[in-house]
Amino acid sequence: MDIYVDSANLNEIKAAKELGLCDGVTTNPTLIAKEGGSFTEILKKICEVVSGPVHAEVLSLDYAGILSEGRELAKIAENIVVKIPMLEAGLKAAKTLKEEGIPTNITLIFSAAQAILAAKAGATYICPFLGRLDDIGHDGLQLLGQIRAILDNNPDLDTQIIAASIRTPLHMVELSSMGVDILTAPEKVLKQMQKHPLTDAGIAQFLVDAKKFAH
Repeated sequence: MDIYVDSANLNEIKAAKELGLCDGVTTNPTLIAKEGGSFTEILKKICEVVSGPVHAEVLSLDYAGILSEGRELAKIAENIVVKIPMLEAGLKAAKTLKEEGIPTNITLIFSAAQAILAAKAGATYICPFLGRLDDIGHDGLQLLGQIRAILDNNPDLDTQIIAASIRTPLHMVELSSMGVDILTAPEKVLKQMQKHPLTDAGIAQFLVDAKKFAH
């Protein structure tokens, strides 16, 4: 299992890397826009810091536009993965990019049917969104479990699952338990995972006891 940082902020990415929590990075236009500056330069800097895959999203929604942008993004660094929205033109472009040796991530997946299509198109990664499904009253974890079972039962579908839109440490635990390949989480969730009130209480007690030996 890999953990990716869902961020375009270099400080957050470096902090996660120091903890061994940055096997890769997922970005999107919204995250990059928050940082200000050149879209390409921000991605270049991330790729300099991270040796694992760095996912960069296209802005076009038509086949020719996705292909053109995908090829340009792939030139930024060897570890760039082209993120493509789940739509017919995106499936077609993912198939073409695979034939050209460019890794892809079909994102914004919200159903098992979409996941099957993305895997058949040759996407290197498929990216179901967990929290956004929960937001509208659907069970995001159930979907991830279903996709995991589909891929396990059909080894010819050669793709990896990236669970996105992770909101809580519980999501991370449940996804790890079901064997999801990659979990991409924001800094907030990674920090929450470190905390437990009993740990805090234990540390406080250690400090009290340690004072007894102080000279």
